[in-house]
Amino acid sequence: MGQVVSKDGTAIAFTRTGSGPALIIVDGAMCYRAFGPATALAEALSDRFTVYTYDRRGRGESGGGTTPYDVEREVEDIAALIGEAGGSAHLFGMSSGGTLVAEAAHRGVDAERIAIYESPMIVDGTHPPMDPDLPARVERAVGEGRRGDAIKLFMRYVGTPGIFVAALQVMPPWRKLKGVAHTLPNDFALTGEFQRGTPPPADRWQGADVPALVIAGGKSPEYMRNAQRHLASALPHGELTVLPGQTHMVKPKATVPVLVDFFTR
Repeated sequence: MGQVVSKDGTAIAFTRTGSGPALIIVDGAMCYRAFGPATALAEALSDRFTVYTYDRRGRGESGGGTTPYDVEREVEDIAALIGEAGGSAHLFGMSSGGTLVAEAAHRGVDAERIAIYESPMIVDGTHPPMDPDLPARVERAVGEGRRGDAIKLFMRYVGTPGIFVAALQVMPPWRKLKGVAHTLPNDFALTGEFQRGTPPPADRWQGADVPALVIAGGKSPEYMRNAQRHLASALPHGELTVLPGQTHMVKPKATVPVLVDFFTR
């Protein structure tokens, strides 16, 4: 494990594996190096890239869990990792991590190319907009020490079947989820503006002047696929690809060939 120090002094924990051009993987909500898809994905990419996985601030072994959230701090964390990687890197973000990647590129981090898998957005009437009270309810649950309730609110919102949530509560992963539940309000702060049922302005990411690949799952809901189409069109150099048979819980064997092709062009 390594550490970089972000601009505000927060220590960000990372793991580096493989060799080749630098590639930084950015996790989505409640995921970190010890829990989530990034580690397996890094291993699958390590024969072509030097892959950096890291704990987003407030998660795992990174600091910053008690400071007020600001997306700019997370952008600075990515910039610090790029500095550790030699000053330039590719970025791949999953779910809310994809939103963060788009924001980091828009705000000028030195990314060569960026790829995004299903940034959570609702841009049309094919899905109800997010309940505007939901982020406050999740934050209140966290503040009152009801982390399990915060997780259940989030999972209900993203459509996780109730029977799965019930079973998960008696399984080992539940403890890991509760360990990062306090960061759920951060993800709502990051993505909330894009879940109102209307498309963001066409120039919302005009600063992301780098080649960008937006990926959607062919079996994901229509609203999610429509959102990725909009994001690809809004990024100055965006393109869209759809992975047949994949959902939001995408498999590394589906993403790896697409990422290798895009990042090695």
